[in-house]
Amino acid sequence: MTGTLIVEAAPMAIITDLGRTRGPRFGLPANGALDQYSARVANILVGNAEHDPLIEVTASDARFTVTADALVSVTGADAELRIGGELKPMWEPVTVRAGQTISVSDITAGLRCYLALHGSFEVERLLDSCAPDPAMGFSSALIAGASVPLRRSAGAAANDHWGHSLFNLRVLRPHIGEVAQVDVIDGPDIAEFSGTADRLFQDTFTVTDKSNHVGLRLSGGPLPVRTSRTEKLSRAVPIGALEVPPGDELLILHRGRGVTAGYPVLGVVTSTSLDVLGQARPGQRISLRRIDAEQAISHARAWRAELSALRERVALAFSSLGLAAHLPSGSAHRATAGAGAVASRDPTSR
Repeated sequence: MTGTLIVEAAPMAIITDLGRTRGPRFGLPANGALDQYSARVANILVGNAEHDPLIEVTASDARFTVTADALVSVTGADAELRIGGELKPMWEPVTVRAGQTISVSDITAGLRCYLALHGSFEVERLLDSCAPDPAMGFSSALIAGASVPLRRSAGAAANDHWGHSLFNLRVLRPHIGEVAQVDVIDGPDIAEFSGTADRLFQDTFTVTDKSNHVGLRLSGGPLPVRTSRTEKLSRAVPIGALEVPPGDELLILHRGRGVTAGYPVLGVVTSTSLDVLGQARPGQRISLRRIDAEQAISHARAWRAELSALRERVALAFSSLGLAAHLPSGSAHRATAGAGAVASRDPTSR
């Protein structure tokens, strides 16, 4: 029996994945998990493929019940994870017995948590992705009382030994401080801000309450000033594009952005830093740091190596317990290859 997940309360939770990589060619946003690193790690920890569906919980508390024994993990922002009322650690596999409640509450030091279950979920897809797309009316929002079937059973994963952290998987856990550092490479329109582009890196900015999955709006300054008065026609823009619209704020496009836009693009945020922005709450202070393409590529390689090493450690741990892990070699590379500017770690696909 594979079992189901029953939603008890989830006012701001959705089922998603890493996004719709085929979407932009059809004019659709990529969407998907806003903190891709935490989403990938959550799936790896329970033996799923990195692109499998999982639950993104934003800001508010959420509760679920499983009808069969399951193996779960919760990553992302700091939060309180309880299984059957008992406090459990985040960022590692945890067993849930049939009928027990999974509770994620008190989200702090970030905005989003990711809940993955071994076997993942049986859900509808649009262009090979379950990521919600409001413009298309394609939604995977969770409502109280809904039941979501699992694709595979946890099997032997549910045993008493899993309550004691039998091994250390050495997961790299990101941390956002009082001021979050965000890396930026030069954008195609930087020449239009001659003499003022460096203002991006001289002071901190603040995430405003007008931010969402489409983009983050930053206040502060002084802001760069565009010297060109030429009208900017709409053209393709990557995820992470840092635009300077008229007014007193900056706009950083995130995974829900449209595939075209008409504001000048002063810079592009790297994918690693997009994960940071996926956890940024309104009021979060942001410090922008300029890096070059070579540094961005180095960061990309380190990120892929970290995920690959974690997959190997999890596979070894699962094997020692006689469990199956659906962790195809090189899945992180395949999920990010072939789309977007390599300097920003494939921003259009992530």
